Parts: sequence; C-alpha cells; structure tokens
Amino acid sequence: MYDIIIVGAGPSGIFTAIELLRHNSDKRILIVEKGAPVEKRVCPKGKKAICMNCDPCAITTGFSGAGAFSDGKLSLSYEVGGDLPELIGEKTAQELIDYTDGIYLEFGADKKVEGLNGGDKVKAIRKRAIQAGLKLVDCPIRHLGTEQAQKLYYEIEQYLLNNGVEILFGYQYIDIILADACCKGVVIEKTHGGDKKEVRAETVIIATGRRGADELEKMCARYDIAHRPGTVDIGVRVEVRNEVMEEVNEVLYESKLIGYPNPFRNKVRTFCQNPGGFVSQENYDNDLAVVNGHSYKNLKSDNTNLAILCSHNFTSPFNQPIAYAQKVGELTNMLGDGRIMVQRYGDILDGKRTWDKELMRSNVRPTLVDAVAGDITAAMPYRAMINIINFIQAVDHVVPGFAGTETLLYSPELKFYSNKVRMDQALRTNVKNLYCLGDSSGWTRGLMMSSVMGVYMARVLLNDHSSETEEA
Repeated sequence: MYDIIIVGAGPSGIFTAIELLRHNSDKRILIVEKGAPVEKRVCPKGKKAICMNCDPCAITTGFSGAGAFSDGKLSLSYEVGGDLPELIGEKTAQELIDYTDGIYLEFGADKKVEGLNGGDKVKAIRKRAIQAGLKLVDCPIRHLGTEQAQKLYYEIEQYLLNNGVEILFGYQYIDIILADACCKGVVIEKTHGGDKKEVRAETVIIATGRRGADELEKMCARYDIAHRPGTVDIGVRVEVRNEVMEEVNEVLYESKLIGYPNPFRNKVRTFCQNPGGFVSQENYDNDLAVVNGHSYKNLKSDNTNLAILCSHNFTSPFNQPIAYAQKVGELTNMLGDGRIMVQRYGDILDGKRTWDKELMRSNVRPTLVDAVAGDITAAMPYRAMINIINFIQAVDHVVPGFAGTETLLYSPELKFYSNKVRMDQALRTNVKNLYCLGDSSGWTRGLMMSSVMGVYMARVLLNDHSSETEEA
C-alpha cells in the first residue's frame, strides 16, 4: 500500500515526486516505469546505423521518457508548451516555469539561455513573418543537449532513489482499480508479459507521455473518465543546410512560426528546431516508426531540422483522432518498408518520387542515414500535404532558401496527445483520487510544461494534506 502511485517516469511524474520531496513530504511514493533506468537506456542504432525495432524503444521509453534522447530544449514562456495555462492561469504557469527552471539549474542545466538578445534582428524576422502571414513566437530557450540531458536526468533519478522514492522499472500498467467511483490503485505486469499484480494507493497519477496517450484514451472510454477528442498533429520533419537557417539560429535558436495557410486555414506551426542537429527515428507500439529530431551540445551536423505540424480537429461522429494519425503513420511505414521516408521538396512540386542517387548528389545530405527515399505524398492526406506545401512557401519569405529544391521532408511526424482529459483547476478528474498529467493528458506539450504540471500536481497534493491535517 502506497500513498501515491505515479505511472510513468517522464517529466510530469518525476517532478511531482521532486516537489513533494522538496517540501519534506512523508508520503510513500511508487513510480512504475515501462522502460529502463536512464543509465541503461541505450539505442543500438548508434553502433549498427539502422533501427533494430527494440521493444520497448529506448528512445521513447524509460526514466525521463523521450526527454533523455530529445534535444533537451526547455521553453521558458507560458505561450509555448500546450494548454495548461488555460487551466491554471497564465500568471501561475509563468511563475511555475521560472521555479521549475531553477530546479533544472540545480541539477546541472546549462546556464545560458538562447534567444534573449535579438533586438532589431528579431524585429526584422518578425516583420518578414508578418508580411508572409505568419506569427513569430520568440520564446527563450534553455538548451540541455541530448548528451547533457541524459546526465541531468540521471542525477534526478539518483536523487529520487536516495530520498526514498521507489521506482519499479520494466513494468507497465494494464488497468486501474476502481471501487465506488474511486480509484484505489493499478494493475501492472512486466513489460514483456507475466508477473501480473495489483498495487494500491490513496492517489493514482497517470503520466505516461505521448507514447501512452493511446492507452489512456482507451482507459478513459472504458471507465467513463471524462475526456474529449482534441487536436491531432500530422506533419513532416524538414531538414536544410545550416547556412539557410543561419540568421534565425543565431538570433532565436528556435523560431516558432504559426500560420493558417489557404485554402483550408488549418493551424500549421514549426516545432522542435535543432540547429546543427540530427533527424532521428522513434518506435511506438505495433512497430510504428515516426520521425523526430535532436541536437547535441558538442556534436554538430551541417544541417538544421525542424518539424512542420498541421493540426486537425474532428467533429461528430468521428472521435478517434489518435487512431487516425496512427493509420497515416502505418501507411507511410508500409511504403517505406517499415522505415522513415524522405523526399526532396522540389520533387514533391514536380510530382515525382525521390531516388537515392539524387540524395547522394544533393547539397542537403540526410542525417537519418537509413531513411528511405520515396514519395511521402502517396501516404500523406491531401489536406495536410497542401497545408504543409503552402506553409513552407510562406516560411521561405522569412527564411530565404527554406523552400529550396533540395530541402528534405521526412515522414511521418506525428504527435500523439490529442485526447484531452477533463479536469478542474486542482487537476481532479471525475474519478476520485485519479489524476492525469503531462502529454498523455492532452494538456501539455514538451519538457518544461510537463515538468510544470508535475510541480503543480505536487502542490495540490500538499495543500490537500495540509487541509486534512487542519481538519483533524
């Protein structure tokens, strides 16, 4: 019997535990994590050069979630990172970002903040964005870097273990335990089957990240946990030479551009920009391969990569946006024989596929070396593809050369956080003692806002404990 069970050792879960410890909480905490400790998370692709389809994927699963293998960017503005400010208030969100950033610094984050001193150069970039019908969100960024992020999260892991938090690695939750509309615990089993058992607690927190969004959506439907279909993001990972992005990389580090291109007017945005970075592959359940990107502090490539994501909102009678995005990914994987596909932008405009020999003689050489040259338009929905093409042309006005013939588009780039769990300002769901945090809840996107939601969760629990003590 525990006081708190946290399912998922991603940023929201681990920062819930950190904040409780920082306030000398005596609650007995168990974290259940499907993957491995951060020090044992090794992707074999670094040595073998091709994806080995590990189950579970070491890049997306394990202590700190996808954060340990991401580029490790902490967005320091409440305007970036999801919809949590709508729930807790913009002022509170910004105050918690500043506080949480301080915790990251304590555990070894780089003190340098990117994108603070652009001045007139930022104004010039914003002017070009306005002329192109785009909005520039210039958000300060603290860049951890992939290798430094792993070191930082290892320090956090050891801090939790040394202060009495139990972490059960290699186990996944398969059900929740309900009695009288109240959550009493979870049913867990070893990641590869067997050794099924129940663990019980007064408070249960589901914080399984983007990878766990699909399972949480099914759990919500099964137990009438109030939720609603949210936005699903379908897009591509774009890669260009550093010279093309030089001004934006130096001034802003990460340019966040938002537009609503004709004719459909869907929201399209840039996301996760990696100067000198590398395109990477992540594997989800059912062998679904999706593309992502990361950047190191020291190791640099000749290219910059970023995501372009097209937001889709569905109405009645369709209510399975995550399944829709998965089907898009599966179709693209089918065409790529289970691997990520890449195509040159100019070939898309010319209505032809890309061939390996064309990539080999291009200025932009793929950093994802096992990507398959082909035709991503054969799998990408028409609406999303037209939005992406028109958005790239708009960005070309802000960053000349972005819509170059040799610009690379990798597919599929999918973000699984569309299911949004209904909760009040105290993060309470309609099931007593059950809370849902982070990207799987639909309220956050990215490291910082997920971490902030964890800190906020801990303070809710601390306040509830104080109220119980006063009543006693």
